[in-house]
Amino acid sequence: MNISILGAGNVGMALARALLRAGQPVTLGVPDPARYADAVAALGPQATLTGSDEAVERGELVILAVPYPAALAIAQGRADWQGRVLVDATNPLAPGLAGLSLGTTTSGAEQVAERARGARVVKAFNTTGAENMADSRYAQGQPMMPVAGDDAAAREQVLALATLIGFDAIDMGPLSAARYLEPLAMVWIHLAFKQGQGRRFAFARMTRA
Repeated sequence: MNISILGAGNVGMALARALLRAGQPVTLGVPDPARYADAVAALGPQATLTGSDEAVERGELVILAVPYPAALAIAQGRADWQGRVLVDATNPLAPGLAGLSLGTTTSGAEQVAERARGARVVKAFNTTGAENMADSRYAQGQPMMPVAGDDAAAREQVLALATLIGFDAIDMGPLSAARYLEPLAMVWIHLAFKQGQGRRFAFARMTRA
């Protein structure tokens, strides 16, 4: 599967590192490739840097690793996504990490889906920090990664991708479940920043025998 990541910030680079470590080549797409040339070159020969539009054209699965307002613009900016899997890894954060700018009756992912004509939108990679996406290994077990989407085949692809990079991938069902996943992201953010616990922790699922 050809995977493209839009954005080369903390989340985009973290996912790129994890996928490359798992043997999956990636294309990173950004508006100004020259700005990120050295950082992407350091990832090795399996990482390709292009403009955003070319990255979308290359990708069968495209990950939005950009701020939420940019994700909306990117989703709406194409006349037809032509059946691509579009993974929304964003959160609709309020200024100053004060909370979410929407929720309860909708979600950022559902807003992306409304704008991304012809895309199969899946919510994933939004509930933990970039460090955990770059390296999901914990001595106590696997961090969880909830995945939601209306298209079952697309959701299965993203569940497999999360599993590939070391997460306990959890099928959350329809995209409307993103209404729960984005607040879950705020729990991690609140603990990490507002409560001063730092970024070296993750949430996990425990089951009884």
